[in-house]
Amino acid sequence: MTKSSELYRSYSGYLMETFREKVYKIPISISGTCPNRDGHLGFGGCIFCGEEGAGHETLSNDIPPREQFVRNSEYISKRYKANKFIPYFQDFTNTYMPIEDFRKSISQVCLENVVGIAVSTRPDCINEDYLSVLAEIERTHNVKIYIELGLQSVNYKTLKKINRGHTLAEFIDGVLMIKKYGFEICAHVILNLPWDDIEDCIECAKILSALKVDGVKLHALYIDKGTRMAELFESGDISMIDLEEYVDRVVEFLAYLSPDIVIQRLVGRAPEKNTLFVNWNRSWWIIRDMIEDEMKNKGLIQGSKWDYLGGKAIR
Repeated sequence: MTKSSELYRSYSGYLMETFREKVYKIPISISGTCPNRDGHLGFGGCIFCGEEGAGHETLSNDIPPREQFVRNSEYISKRYKANKFIPYFQDFTNTYMPIEDFRKSISQVCLENVVGIAVSTRPDCINEDYLSVLAEIERTHNVKIYIELGLQSVNYKTLKKINRGHTLAEFIDGVLMIKKYGFEICAHVILNLPWDDIEDCIECAKILSALKVDGVKLHALYIDKGTRMAELFESGDISMIDLEEYVDRVVEFLAYLSPDIVIQRLVGRAPEKNTLFVNWNRSWWIIRDMIEDEMKNKGLIQGSKWDYLGGKAIR
């Protein structure tokens, strides 16, 4: 049977290739918000974002980052026999806080068993000051720095509809800034936003490939109760594509994506509590298997259609 590592560049394979041993990501939550929530850019945040942000699997941000890391790493070490970790600052916009608070929070988890630090943020909240702090931490603690940028869609009309507060231009600017520091970049993308179609998914793969991002994390949209997205869903103003179409979109996305880009996730683990729609009522691994089976059925692997860069018209 064809392995997933032969269909696309898996995150687990990347970690083993880079660190030569089992490495686990540990979610960390620190108190923060977002410029799209506090009135700087807007109120309410993205229309799909619940009150807890994206980090539904994190411990409370009332617990100091070091304690969160120690608790989770001890549990995972015992259960999965892992000895090296990447703390992942996941909730909200982690570079949208006073810079000394940012430095202190990141430094707290730079322990002996930490090989990398992953920081999630918005592309319009990247600047030289925060990147310089991360560069200092990288040098001082000998850890790899990973920046996870929420893009969600390359369609500017969709970004406006979801109240994202930025366009594709800010994402490109953030990537180019981060590249100067040599940090690895993972883009977060939602391939089943109601206003996007499969052509948007293909264009997204092309843009991420042209920008030479290092990783991609795919999410299937889930709908939290109490959000503006929930109102649109319940009123019938939007509908969700069916699971088969989501699978088709992911397969095409991967076929157009550079084979060098690491696939951190094909579909998210979504919370079932207080939601109206989650992963078509299927377990995430069932959807992953459907995607892999469809790739095999179509004879496609990541990068099968990656032939559009480098002056295709004159080759």
